[in-house]
Amino acid sequence: MKTTTLGPGGPTLSQFGIGAMSFAGIYGDATEAESFAVLDACRDAAVTHIDTANVYGNGRSEEIIGRWFADRPGARDEMVLATKAGITGQADRRFNNDPAYLEAELEGSLQRLGVDHVDLYYMHRYDRTYAPEELGGTLKRLIESGKVRTVGLSEVAPSTLRRVASECPVAAVQSEYSLSTRAPELGLVQACADLGALMVAFSPVGRAFLTDAPFSYDRAQSMPFTANNPRFMQPNYDANIAQTDKFRALAAEMGVPAAALAIAWTIAQGNHVVPIPGTKNTDHLAELVQGTEIDLTADDLARIEAVLPVGWAHGDRYNAAQWEGPERYS
Repeated sequence: MKTTTLGPGGPTLSQFGIGAMSFAGIYGDATEAESFAVLDACRDAAVTHIDTANVYGNGRSEEIIGRWFADRPGARDEMVLATKAGITGQADRRFNNDPAYLEAELEGSLQRLGVDHVDLYYMHRYDRTYAPEELGGTLKRLIESGKVRTVGLSEVAPSTLRRVASECPVAAVQSEYSLSTRAPELGLVQACADLGALMVAFSPVGRAFLTDAPFSYDRAQSMPFTANNPRFMQPNYDANIAQTDKFRALAAEMGVPAAALAIAWTIAQGNHVVPIPGTKNTDHLAELVQGTEIDLTADDLARIEAVLPVGWAHGDRYNAAQWEGPERYS
């Protein structure tokens, strides 16, 4: 398993993490047994990074991880644990970075996880009520509390990252990043490298488009997020399947699962880039982990680029409502 470092001087962790939204998220909940099986398989594969959030299933994901830690003595000490706060779920104020709010949400997360600290605490969305420098001060105080080892940001512009980092070291920035979503290459990947922060890539297999078993159109329409997402709506859905068929064919020619090839591509973008796919299935997890064992050559990367060039995806990655919160930049 390839490894990297969580921020300058931070702990070592696997250059691959498990995104625990799948335990209680937008693609349907997993059973506790399924979630435990995935976490056990991660541990066996030397995956040492778990990523969750307070809003995943209204705390259910954190509770599952907390019970897994309780049932597996020693597991907590082996893991770099991340959670998030900042999305309220309230119509009148969807995002909140108030210091008192974040402290209260942190306490709730610690209780559900059954731990006395988290290794990485993200602002799940930046609340524009505050200047980035003010948020940096809030994050610094959270670290000083001893309940948070390092802090991160999610779905922010490079300029916001740099301004927050002027007041508090930022260990990681989380953003959607994959062969189908390459906007972070417009400065975010580079800013993370400059600051020594991890670029944590969620949805690294393109919400299943970059796998050998992409969601069928009917299944996509049965899930609230994808039913209203431009890339899963017609005619974009059929066009995206046709384009990614070429990627699946290339992966087959190379003798690897498509999901593994997508993970390998993400890791090849820099040793500070860490994909965190989610899954409820241990067989799919094995395909994903296989990607960490693939070292792509310059020729391999060129072949991938030829079938999925920058900008190939049909439709925006979010609809108008889904774009509320994430920062756009160019």
